[in-house]
Amino acid sequence: MSEGRVAGFSVHLENFDGPFDLLLQLISRHRMDITDVAIATVTDEFITYIRELEKTETGWKLDHASEFVVVAATLLDLKAARLLPSGQIDDEEDLALLEARDLLFARLLQYRAFKEIASILSERIFEQEKTFARSVSLEPVFAALLPEVLIGVTPERFAAIANRVLTPKSAPTLSVEHLHLPLVSVAAEALAVVSALRRHKTMSFRALVSDAENTLVVVARFLALLELFKEGSVRFEQVIALGELQITWVGSVEGEIKVSDEFDRPALIESGEDGVEGGGDNV
Repeated sequence: MSEGRVAGFSVHLENFDGPFDLLLQLISRHRMDITDVAIATVTDEFITYIRELEKTETGWKLDHASEFVVVAATLLDLKAARLLPSGQIDDEEDLALLEARDLLFARLLQYRAFKEIASILSERIFEQEKTFARSVSLEPVFAALLPEVLIGVTPERFAAIANRVLTPKSAPTLSVEHLHLPLVSVAAEALAVVSALRRHKTMSFRALVSDAENTLVVVARFLALLELFKEGSVRFEQVIALGELQITWVGSVEGEIKVSDEFDRPALIESGEDGVEGGGDNV
């Protein structure tokens, strides 16, 4: 119901005398027991209130009566649910009745919330009707303070920009050369390791790979050392765990040292659309 209609409708009961809205608030806040409210008396008084409105110039609206019927029906159902015997829930039917009671009470709270929101919106609309948009132009004294708008782009510049934007762009290309490092031969790195160890007799692994170009060369020289260790040409010494690794040459001073090629594999050389296998000992 609208604020004016509700404010004008009062209820006169044995245990309550006041506006209908106040009665709803007391019930929703559990300050008044719904079982103490005579719904029939409230309905009779509302009908009397409607008849009095018929005698006025404004009359009454069907929406007001419809809203009262909804609220009265909710109160009646809530009262019926409250009159049910309380106690231990024995079956699902009793549980359903309790859920229905809670639902009816929630509807009453929802009605009160909607009514309060409608009142707030009504006040805002009333205040908004008092405001008017400014329809006049800026006063000359303030317009003179604005800086002059300067367009620094010539028509030729606009044409060049449009030409650059509208020109079809070629498909972007992405180089993949950085994804494929050159392959390293373990056999070739073994020759460099043998040559260095024959000259220095004993070297640390760090010194042995100090001139390595990349990680692949370091890995290849380490694999070459493993092969030389299998052949009995080098000896490893590490005083502490994870410490410096010392390599000592114990093989022949001269002569060719053969290293297994099990770590090397053929490289694939792409030519056009077909892949062609090439020879070589690489990792």
